[in-house]
Parts: sequence; structure tokens; C-alpha cells
Amino acid sequence: MYERVRKRLPNISLGTVYRNLELMADNGVILKIETSGKNRFDGTPEPHPHIRCIQCGKVDDVMNEVTAPELDEIEARGYDVKGCSIEYFGLCPECQTTVQ
Repeated sequence: MYERVRKRLPNISLGTVYRNLELMADNGVILKIETSGKNRFDGTPEPHPHIRCIQCGKVDDVMNEVTAPELDEIEARGYDVKGCSIEYFGLCPECQTTVQ
């Protein structure tokens, strides 16, 4: 993706790109997905589940609805909930072919 941006804006730095992605995530324009090692950014800002490949790290959206516990139930235990993420783990189609 960064290389596509550089074709249009040759002088843009990777730091500028990431600062803007962080700013957009902070303002709810995009969704930041924090994974071990790399942060990913999703253009769909509404919370939704993801599937992550445990071999290559690829992350995809899962757009079906998932039922989570009611916030009242969690907050009744004294927690101040700041967010929620649901993530599935597995092997993407490409990695499945290399494993077999």
C-alpha cells in the first residue's frame, strides 16, 4: 500500500503515513487492529470480528454478527470497558497450501 501512495506522492515518508493512520484511528475514521508485531488498519470503523492467519499474519474481516456479553454484566463486576475485539485464528488459504 505504501508503494502505491509513493507513486502519487513520491516525497511522503512512511512515518507520515503511520502518523495519519493513527490520527484517523483515534478519530474513529478507521479501525486499528493491534496484533503481535504489527498494527493493521481497517477501513471499516465499526467493531466487527477478524480472522488472522497464524502463519503469515494476514488479517481479514468476518462480517457475520457475533453475540458478546452485555456491557452491564461486565461493568457490574467493576470493569470500565474501553472496547472489545473478537478475533479468530487459523491458516489462510495460501498458507494451507504451503503446509500440506
